[in-house]
Amino acid sequence: MNPQPEPQPFPRDQLAKAAPESALLLGAGRAILLQLAHPQIGRAIAEHSDFAANPLSRLLHTLGYIYALSNGTAEQQRTIIDYVDAAHRPVRGARDKATGAPAYSALDPRLQQWVAATLFDSARVIGSQVLPTWDHHASEELYRQYARLGDALQMPTHFWPETEAGFNDYFAGITANLHVTDQIRKLADELFTGSRAPWWIRVALPLMRDVTIAQLPPRIREQFGYELTRRVELRNRVTVRAAWAASRIFPKAIRHLPMKLMLRHVDGMASGAKSPAQPSS
Repeated sequence: MNPQPEPQPFPRDQLAKAAPESALLLGAGRAILLQLAHPQIGRAIAEHSDFAANPLSRLLHTLGYIYALSNGTAEQQRTIIDYVDAAHRPVRGARDKATGAPAYSALDPRLQQWVAATLFDSARVIGSQVLPTWDHHASEELYRQYARLGDALQMPTHFWPETEAGFNDYFAGITANLHVTDQIRKLADELFTGSRAPWWIRVALPLMRDVTIAQLPPRIREQFGYELTRRVELRNRVTVRAAWAASRIFPKAIRHLPMKLMLRHVDGMASGAKSPAQPSS
């Protein structure tokens, strides 16, 4: 088996400019729930990770992956790719004959494609509402560049539809076949409870929950058992407006702080501070 070539830092493109914007974190819960709703990915997370005990771990490693692939050094990119590869390698399961649940493998490139798709779709849903530079042209470029989040792992580049219109067809087709079980609903509840999270994260989780509910596709929202109440709509609207203002008022040093912190976390992983424990992208 030939060794993987060492990654090289990507040029300053649309993804490198957009990914550090902290306002995009408003779409993180949406992306994770869309991943959980996929029958194979949801089952893999339920059976091979500590998501129920530490649901924010998946979020943190996903953010580290996005930030490293968009703005990290070659060393940071190699660290997070190796981490995710090692975490995914043992994650597989046979078809459950009793329930009909499908077989899965975290190395399945089609599953990597869906994870990358949820990250792009959630970024564009939020970005189009809050970022001043997000327009149709920027979205088309970003769409092409988001493919690197999949092809840095097991997804062949040609799996990514050539155009954003083609992606829309792909996304709609997969979304129509998503299915949320009782087990997955419990995992979603754990995500927004955050019992092991720092207090400053727990304080924000009820608001993140409402934004996620409001931004989910209606069919998926209903499957999770959420209701788009007037209170949820109001809290989402206020939060989006605040993020819109913040993305125009705050300097980059503040807006990009989460990325800087997560890249330090990736550096810590490289020094052995972390070890593979779960699927994380």
